Amino acid sequence: MFESLSDRLEGAFKNLKGDGKITEINIAQSVKEIRRALVAADVNYKIAKEFTDKIKDEAMGTRNVLKSVKPGELMVKIVMDEMTELMGGDAVGIDLSGKPSVILIAGLQGSGKTTFSGKLSKWLKEKKKKKPLLVACDVYRPAAIDQLTVLSEQVGVDIFKDVDSKNPVEIAQNAIVYATENKHDVVIVDTAGRLAVDEEMMNEIESIKNGIEPNETLFVVDSMTGQDAVNTAVAFNEKIDFNGVVLTKLDGDTRGGAALSVKYTVGKPIKFISTGEKMEQLDMFYPDRMAQRILGMGDIISFVERAQDQFDEEEAKRLEKKIKKNKFDFNDFLKQVDQIRKMGDLKSLMGMIPGMGKALKNVDIDNNAFNKVEAIIFSMTPHERNNPEVLNMSRKKRIAKGCGHSIHEINMFIKQFDQMRKMMHMMSKGKNMQNFMANMQKMGGPGMGGMK
Repeated sequence: MFESLSDRLEGAFKNLKGDGKITEINIAQSVKEIRRALVAADVNYKIAKEFTDKIKDEAMGTRNVLKSVKPGELMVKIVMDEMTELMGGDAVGIDLSGKPSVILIAGLQGSGKTTFSGKLSKWLKEKKKKKPLLVACDVYRPAAIDQLTVLSEQVGVDIFKDVDSKNPVEIAQNAIVYATENKHDVVIVDTAGRLAVDEEMMNEIESIKNGIEPNETLFVVDSMTGQDAVNTAVAFNEKIDFNGVVLTKLDGDTRGGAALSVKYTVGKPIKFISTGEKMEQLDMFYPDRMAQRILGMGDIISFVERAQDQFDEEEAKRLEKKIKKNKFDFNDFLKQVDQIRKMGDLKSLMGMIPGMGKALKNVDIDNNAFNKVEAIIFSMTPHERNNPEVLNMSRKKRIAKGCGHSIHEINMFIKQFDQMRKMMHMMSKGKNMQNFMANMQKMGGPGMGGMK
């Protein structure tokens, strides 16, 4: 996420790393490079100029005050604070005060509105304990209603649709009545994608908003479109005066211009960010956390929150008992893999850990890395999954034929699984770190390697 921008900003800070103090000259050099980095990220030049002017003024004002702070560290802190402010300062939630609350989703064609609607319904259901209703108001795209139907089934949320009607205002109004009668407390209205230059379609979204008077109108924008996304946001805001912005496809090759510019340009906060196709990959937008990630500082808070979302206290207690008895089996392993997958894209997750983003910059982390071991485990019988110790050579040969992998690969995985199980058992018994590291070395240590 924002790798190009992060690299350019890091280059700008290098001007200060070798200097003992901040001077007017090295401030000017760094500010110039920061401005270039922002423009390259598709931030409007006027915004980039105002932003860097603030940084320069702040740096000049503190250069003689904070003498104990290294110049490079001081500049990073100033840039982070100003970037946080540029993106909105504080996180802004959504208004759920209505009975039912009505959320209107608008945006360009292909921006990811329908996928976001599904994600939002899951988020409201699980995070806010709401009973949402999805409403299919895209009467133009043939597969739109089908897509929303599939998503509603996937996340376990009801859907309201009227395949016979071509009037989206009428459909939305009927959906609100239906929601009231069936005790749905949130209504999410997915509308057709439209072009800002299409006056007829823009008038239609205005009519929908006037017809249902939503608590929230969210503008969904593809962050990969950069400055064009910001210009489109201006056109939509003039027409429907939306409450907030949703940035989608942040896991793509985005340069960051939309995230940095949209709040400044339209005066409306970014409320959510979406980073993939999985329904779990939706987060509230926190300007300070995003600034930290752009500056290569990670986002450990979001990482922990994602982990907590997948944490099951009862399952953890059950697992702890099995580990203490050294009974951790292949079924338990599969459950842990599933929890990791639900947390999102592996490289994105690792990038949230401070220092890891830069370390993994040129490393290709395959999101299908677990497929091989899953294929091996799924080729086992239920008895073998529950009792790893019964795997003899004849069983391994059968498993190899079933999963299409070699005996060597089967043995490698089982060896690594046994080592992992022993380590987990050792830690559960409270062994000290010296004994733990000694056993690590006996088992093969860091060079043990993984399956590729």
